[in-house]
Amino acid sequence: MTQGKLSIVMPAYNEEALIYHSIMTTLEVVSDFAENIEIVAVNDGSSDNTKHEIERACIKDSRVKLVSSDKNHGKGAAIITGVTMADGDYIAFLDADLELPPGQLKGFLKKMEQSKADVVIGCKFHKDSHIVYPLKRRIMSRCYYIMLLLLFHLKVQDTQTGIKLFKREAIKSVAHLVRTSGFAYDIELLVALNRRGYIIDEMPVELKFVRDKEARRIGAKDVWKVFKDTFSIFNRVYIKKYYD
Repeated sequence: MTQGKLSIVMPAYNEEALIYHSIMTTLEVVSDFAENIEIVAVNDGSSDNTKHEIERACIKDSRVKLVSSDKNHGKGAAIITGVTMADGDYIAFLDADLELPPGQLKGFLKKMEQSKADVVIGCKFHKDSHIVYPLKRRIMSRCYYIMLLLLFHLKVQDTQTGIKLFKREAIKSVAHLVRTSGFAYDIELLVALNRRGYIIDEMPVELKFVRDKEARRIGAKDVWKVFKDTFSIFNRVYIKKYYD
């Protein structure tokens, strides 16, 4: 069993069909290897019954904590808000659809202990990962990896996989510095941690698709915004020295 408390931050936007089941499943699975846990479920201004479904989970299990916004601010903002409310010794990020099964956090915790890393992130391109990933997305991700390596000397293959684990002192020391509210929040967070000298390690992942193709939410506009946000981060790193 994991020593210390594990907080799992789970952002949700219009996830009424999944969120209750995802929360209860995560509690059941993670309880097998972490005795003291909480789930910080963040309703990011959903227009459906996501908030109600999280409230239902709170009534069912006191280990569930609701954080809610009336407006949609983006995944990054939701994650960082959840981090501020988490009080675990370890803080994990997990997507609400559970395409990345929560049982994988057991290996992340073990890896953190063995490698003395401050951060362990999921990597779809690890040789031991089990995923079905479109060739186009693989190429885009590889190109993006090269760009991040050149811009920030960030030696991680995959910043965008939605399962990550942090030691409390690491994530709490930089979370307030994150200004990116959208999908590029991962990059800013990891860049800030890297600039502060924290050790980042990677783990293989298992990815199970649960949504139809029509329900995938990342489009061309999102990709363009990620690139714009990335160069904003570059400005904060090298011009403003914001993270140093």
